[in-house]
Amino acid sequence: MEGTHQPHVLVLPYPSQGHINPLLQFVKRLASKGVKATIATTYYTVKSINAVNVGVEPISDGFDEGGFAHAQKEDVYLKSFTENGSRTLSEIICKYQKTDSPITCVVYDSFLPWALDVARQHGIYGASFFTNSVTVCAIFCHIHHGTLALPLKQEELPLTLPGLPALHSPDVPSFIKAPESYPAYLAMKMSQYSNLEKADWIFSNSFEELEGKEAKSVSKLWPAKLIGPMVPSAYLDGRIEGDKGYGASLWKPLSEQCIKWLKTKPQRSVVYISFGSMVSLSAKQMEEIAWALKSGDFNYLWVVRESERGKFPDRFINSTSGKGLVVSWCNQLEMLANPAIGCFVTHCGWNSTLEGLSLGLPMVAMPQWSDQMTDAKFIEHIWTVGIRAKEDDFGIVRKEELLFCLKEVMEGERSHKIRRNASKWREMARAAVGEQGSSDKSINEFVKHLKDAKRREGTCNGHC
Repeated sequence: MEGTHQPHVLVLPYPSQGHINPLLQFVKRLASKGVKATIATTYYTVKSINAVNVGVEPISDGFDEGGFAHAQKEDVYLKSFTENGSRTLSEIICKYQKTDSPITCVVYDSFLPWALDVARQHGIYGASFFTNSVTVCAIFCHIHHGTLALPLKQEELPLTLPGLPALHSPDVPSFIKAPESYPAYLAMKMSQYSNLEKADWIFSNSFEELEGKEAKSVSKLWPAKLIGPMVPSAYLDGRIEGDKGYGASLWKPLSEQCIKWLKTKPQRSVVYISFGSMVSLSAKQMEEIAWALKSGDFNYLWVVRESERGKFPDRFINSTSGKGLVVSWCNQLEMLANPAIGCFVTHCGWNSTLEGLSLGLPMVAMPQWSDQMTDAKFIEHIWTVGIRAKEDDFGIVRKEELLFCLKEVMEGERSHKIRRNASKWREMARAAVGEQGSSDKSINEFVKHLKDAKRREGTCNGHC
């Protein structure tokens, strides 16, 4: 008699902070529902993982001592990760096939489609996890299927695709207009769809209320289950005990210093600025932001990586002492949840966008590249939770423009509407992952299928 059994899901993220966080959060959601959950991450990042009830396995990208920094080129890194990752992922699967907890399913970052081939070789389920918005995934899906050709020419704008709002030139992902700008990264984006028709499930870090219409419009080509937002439970439904952080940090956060400083500031008086773990601003853009913060009436908390600090204007930090705090890294969710924070200046990476929505924070959008341009469009015009700062002809947001946006979001005519909408989306995000919410149901269906299905694991098809 088959009966139900405890499935074992192995989750494989692309080894950067913005990809590890949502996939690790998915691992924790699965573990909270009775699934044995293990995350496989590179030797270089494995020590950064610290999550309760989650197993951790090292996998090789071929650059075990330094990760991508040692490869330096995206195409070199991905080729090495494909070769070494396929081999070591297979070894992990084989190791567990000899135990009483064999791997049932590999949930892999969509940037790593070779993981599906490995899962198939071992006769187990494979599920792709997309870390961009549904809208951005839909655009690249259309490109893959030939219904949208690159490069997108000026006369073809605004871009109109079924189920999506009209996207003007500043709104489309940067690769679409200039595919030659980052060829290796564009190739990685497109590779997400290379063998997707073989996947048993497709997951997207979004939720029905946020992008359900967009998901439906492309469901015949990209039948994704929306299971987000993948944000720690303490900031949403609270159903995972002690889940106050993602459980992974590639940098040492300075949260205690930040919290102590924020306690001295009035409610909603602080502007929080962060451009994520990858964006590198020009010295001119850093200067314009700095002078806007100095001349404004608001306190500020600015996250600037150590490698970027040389771009500050002379004497800036000392001249704003008391009014502002600059740190190299912090627990962003903990900051956004602090009552002293009144606004989030963001590069509009999808994780940061979801965190802003989940915490109900008004946003000033300053997208830099790739999918961030499209996310900014939705922040301002579709969800109406913020304002996009406009660039000049040289691609720089000037201090006057940023200062205008900050004043408008914090205290201007649109501030009340923006704050109301931000609160509305916060409640919908909580409901989506809460018991019997839209995302919760999708995750439950996945878990039930794994528990009830006839066991496919254990055969290894001769690969162990």
